[in-house]
Amino acid sequence: MTPTRVLVVDDEPAIRRFLRTSLGAQGYIVSEAEDGARARDAIKRGPVDLVVLDLGLPDIDGLEIIRELREAGSAVPIIVLSSRTDEQGKVRALDLGADDYVTKPFGVDELMARVRAALRHRIAADGSPPTFRTGELAVDLLHRVVTLGGNEVKLSPKEYDILREMVVHAGKVLTHRHLLRAAWGAEDAVDVQYLRVYMRQLRQKI
Repeated sequence: MTPTRVLVVDDEPAIRRFLRTSLGAQGYIVSEAEDGARARDAIKRGPVDLVVLDLGLPDIDGLEIIRELREAGSAVPIIVLSSRTDEQGKVRALDLGADDYVTKPFGVDELMARVRAALRHRIAADGSPPTFRTGELAVDLLHRVVTLGGNEVKLSPKEYDILREMVVHAGKVLTHRHLLRAAWGAEDAVDVQYLRVYMRQLRQKI
């Protein structure tokens, strides 16, 4: 099972540490950014499955991060985590494309439930069923589990990213450029030869 990757963007070390521990205990892989600039870099370095975003960042407003992601065509789920309680700010964040808004202080159980809901909504927005099946192959898009003939197939994160993209676009022809963007975040982030290596490994496993 390949864990879901969550990017936590918050300038408070205590909040980042708490979220890293709480999300990690649920099996998520957590990366952190303490400001908007580092958040942009983290998103460019590789795809993430969900962003937990504070609005009160020291360099830029978190609302700008939401706007940039949505204008760039990203559908990554965004959960705003903010001490702002004014309704206008909440409405603006949601109108810009945030999937949910949680006010600090918050309960960890409530946040985990909202994380799960945002990930489910992403799958629905993709127009994909929770589990893709063809022959003996099954890909659980919610839990990131791949099975063949009922037996779990161990995939690396990149292998899963490539397979998921092909599953979501089943029946369509995908270019090398498309798959490079999906797995590495940019078509020029890695040589296409690496993609061929991962594809060969995928074929051997499934």
